[in-house]
Amino acid sequence: MLSYSNFGSVDNEGTRKPRDAVNILQSDDGVNFPVDGEMQADTAVVDDILNGTYEFSELDDAANVLVFPNLEAGNIGYKLLQRLGGAEAIGPMLVGMDEPVHVLQRGDEVKDIVNLASVAVVDAQE
Repeated sequence: MLSYSNFGSVDNEGTRKPRDAVNILQSDDGVNFPVDGEMQADTAVVDDILNGTYEFSELDDAANVLVFPNLEAGNIGYKLLQRLGGAEAIGPMLVGMDEPVHVLQRGDEVKDIVNLASVAVVDAQE
């Protein structure tokens, strides 16, 4: 869970939200994957920072899933990862609805349409 704070280094409403989400997920017996935070993006993806400075972290290695604190940060982050880092971006996907929702964006390429259609096929099978 990303933030501009590392594990409580800043305490305010904005940093409490991802910290509270981590606590909820860690206390849920149905969650069978490691989750940790709140942490800065570089802490999450640089193993030396994560395990060298925060050895108490639940993660053994750098994070491979990044959860942003809000829509604005998430959109900025995924666009930077896609354009500058060469990451494969699939989505956006709208969650919290009764049924899956998949959104194509203006300017999407054929590979974007195929990727999102693949996700939609998996969702339809569930």
